[in-house]
Amino acid sequence: MAYKGKYRPQNPDKYIGDTKDIVYRSLWERGAFKWLDTNSSIRYWNSESVVVPYLCSSDNRIHKYYLDLWFQTTEGQTFIVEIKPQKECHPPKKPKRQTKRYIQESLTYVKNQCKWKSASEYAKDRGWHFEIWTEDTLKSLGIRITNSGPPRRKSKQ
Repeated sequence: MAYKGKYRPQNPDKYIGDTKDIVYRSLWERGAFKWLDTNSSIRYWNSESVVVPYLCSSDNRIHKYYLDLWFQTTEGQTFIVEIKPQKECHPPKKPKRQTKRYIQESLTYVKNQCKWKSASEYAKDRGWHFEIWTEDTLKSLGIRITNSGPPRRKSKQ
């Protein structure tokens, strides 16, 4: 189940951008926002402020890639981060017969690889660091993912 909402920072001076329009698109993003907001080692942060053009090899067209996070540490290091499930960081396992799901997962994997290559080069050109944070990364940072918000209605289908 995907969760979406607005994040209200405890330390609005650390957020670069409109503090009334910080949108998280998953509980993982919300957890990362809280970690950045309350971590004394983080000087500034933002979400979806860095846009990287990339060439997708599946359609040979240029697209825009909005990175999940941009932040700067108190030591002056700058990072751009994508938050993704671990399973999307590896090629999908080939089934005995080709399915629509396998084709879609394969296209997503190819698209992500193109995005990440461009983001890595973009960061390197600026002296920044590019990282992909998975559920394992979040856990290692001490970011707990819980749904402590109000219950959500199930959509009618």
